[in-house]
Amino acid sequence: MIPWTLLDTAKIPGGGELRLKQRGQEFSIMLGTNELMNSRLSGSERALATLSCEKIKGRKAPHILIGGLGMGFTLRAALGELGADAKVAVAELVPAVVSWARGPMATVFDGCLDDPRVTIHEGDVRPLIRASKATYDAILLDVDNGPDGITSEANDGLYDYRGLKAARDALRPGGVLAVWSSGPDRDFTRRLNDSGFSAEAVNTRANGKTGARHVIWLATKS
Repeated sequence: MIPWTLLDTAKIPGGGELRLKQRGQEFSIMLGTNELMNSRLSGSERALATLSCEKIKGRKAPHILIGGLGMGFTLRAALGELGADAKVAVAELVPAVVSWARGPMATVFDGCLDDPRVTIHEGDVRPLIRASKATYDAILLDVDNGPDGITSEANDGLYDYRGLKAARDALRPGGVLAVWSSGPDRDFTRRLNDSGFSAEAVNTRANGKTGARHVIWLATKS
């Protein structure tokens, strides 16, 4: 078996360190002993985009915000669903992840960062949400491990009542907040509904019909 090679490390603002590893054509991003993402497993990340885009299908010039670049699977899937009049903003907290996308993982990203519809923001997604009022048709969050994060306690602010209110305010009428998670969370479903959303939790698999079970919340602004 081909051994893993450590390509780079990157500090996470607020603490912690990401490690980018490669084995043949496979890439992995690790936080300690936890694998946050793997280039072979993209099913649920793609579903985050396709399910969200289905909810806003037919809107003219849709504006999408994606929190978390990762390995670009959500971004690429969204671009495949959206028309030429769409705008997609991507916020990535760790600048090195953007550098990895343009460098060692360029084949994985397949040029999607250069799509004219895409704008990359190197920084926290939360200020973008808080500063926006009725701006986005969809907000897609693949930040940390979902509502029960492991990377940074600050990420919890996206998923508490205050964070959900900010997301609701940032959405246009009928807009969608979509949240990726590594597992179920009944309390989060309740918070979404209490915050003025009509929410459903959709079970997905890490690689289409196989792999680990993940959850995507689709919450429509009431």
